[in-house]
Amino acid sequence: MKKPTVEIDKAANILKLLGDKTRLTMVSILDNHDCCVCEFVAIFKMSQPAISQHIRKLKDAGVVGETRKGQWIIYSLNKDSEYYPIVQDLLDHLPSQDYKLKELEEQGLRISCD
Repeated sequence: MKKPTVEIDKAANILKLLGDKTRLTMVSILDNHDCCVCEFVAIFKMSQPAISQHIRKLKDAGVVGETRKGQWIIYSLNKDSEYYPIVQDLLDHLPSQDYKLKELEEQGLRISCD
């Protein structure tokens, strides 16, 4: 079976987007867990506007999707994206970031926006 292909400039843009450690870590976390901005703020110890900028870039590229739950927006990896195979191949070579969410849980900060 032939693997789907992505134009080289689109692939370069996705790789450039994921070349940022924060965004790459976000995508790695979102591969297994949906998260809200407040969780990323706690994980990365960054301001909400800074986290929102990273999320917006990932969302604009179609890598990340969002779902509304009341007043909260929950982000997830867009597994229907044409870029998902590239993202998944990349994530297969990285260590799990699940421990970051475990640390949040232990601090009582997991999904603190429910």
